[in-house]
Amino acid sequence: MEAIQICEGIYWVGALDWNTRSFHGYSTPRGTSYNAYLILDERNVLIDSVKSPFLEEMMSRVRSVIDPEGIDLIVSNHAEGDHASGLPATQRITGAEILTSKKGVEALRLNYGEMRTKEVSDGEELCIGKRYLRFLETPMLHWPESMFTYAVEDQVLFSMDAFGQHLCSSKRFDDQVDMCTVMEEAAAYYANIVLPFSNQVKKAYEKVKDLPLRTIATSHGILWRSHIQDIVGAYVRWAGGEVEERVLVVYDTMWGSTRKMAEAIGEGVRSQGVPVLVLCLSATERSVVMREVLRSRAVAVGSCTLNNGMFPTVADVTSYMRGLRPKGRKAAVFGSYGWGGGASKAIRENLEAAGLELSYPDLELRYAPTKEGLDKCIALGVEMAKSIKS
Repeated sequence: MEAIQICEGIYWVGALDWNTRSFHGYSTPRGTSYNAYLILDERNVLIDSVKSPFLEEMMSRVRSVIDPEGIDLIVSNHAEGDHASGLPATQRITGAEILTSKKGVEALRLNYGEMRTKEVSDGEELCIGKRYLRFLETPMLHWPESMFTYAVEDQVLFSMDAFGQHLCSSKRFDDQVDMCTVMEEAAAYYANIVLPFSNQVKKAYEKVKDLPLRTIATSHGILWRSHIQDIVGAYVRWAGGEVEERVLVVYDTMWGSTRKMAEAIGEGVRSQGVPVLVLCLSATERSVVMREVLRSRAVAVGSCTLNNGMFPTVADVTSYMRGLRPKGRKAAVFGSYGWGGGASKAIRENLEAAGLELSYPDLELRYAPTKEGLDKCIALGVEMAKSIKS
């Protein structure tokens, strides 16, 4: 397997994972990649390793450029297993010392045992020959030890988990693939992993906003060279909580009553010229829901009542949402019940804990919705649409 040169003296030597379909609890239908990089200089540097089952793939790419024993230093930007579980074997093969943040030293030891490591500090620069590497700590983006590495002369930012996507491709750069697909996967990645750390994204942006950038070398998916401003701008908007004038309706149902309510709410939104998306949770994976939550100014969540609580798929999504904390969006709760309710209260508790603004009265209907009940649903949709118009 061959390394791919991304600029003079710097190579992508990562691994392609075509078939992974789940990562951190969300769906990855397009697979992923584990991106590692090799810098050739007076001291040769490997930026990160790969998930341990893919170690030989990385090493074969390294060997296409140099003997792995010629690697003098390894930089570990992040201690998570998809980037670092291959590090112990990588160090044994290369004999190279590992440079990482102060918390990275501890995280690597606790995760993988004793290795030869050296701490680097925030803002520190290291001369490796004709170029300097600058280390920028980015704590909680998205682990405490995370950092960026910047190749100063080449203007390449090794951005770890920022700006990445779970997307496996035979191509390496943004201008070689469909941008709609890349941005869709970048949004899914942000919504399902980075969203709770939006304040840390803002702090990281302040550290890099004035850096000249020719390439953003991510740790997953496609590298950025032609659309850098697009992805950086998207991160700034997402971190700032900017949303579109659109409504998301998610629900699940046993006998169709809540479905009818959801569709009527959607019709009310549509009647006001506001875009709306209506998703049944039995047919929609939670990561898709979060990608749409990221975009939407208002969210309506509905459930039938089962055993005095939410339907399981609704419980799953709202609990997941609670952990990701998509603050600043308006929310409505609706649903149907038979002899006793309970779902709406449970939904409300999760949405409030997620930081959503419960801006509308709960709408509960008993048994199948009548025309009067559906008119109430339409009215709720109209109210939601009007409330989010600029």
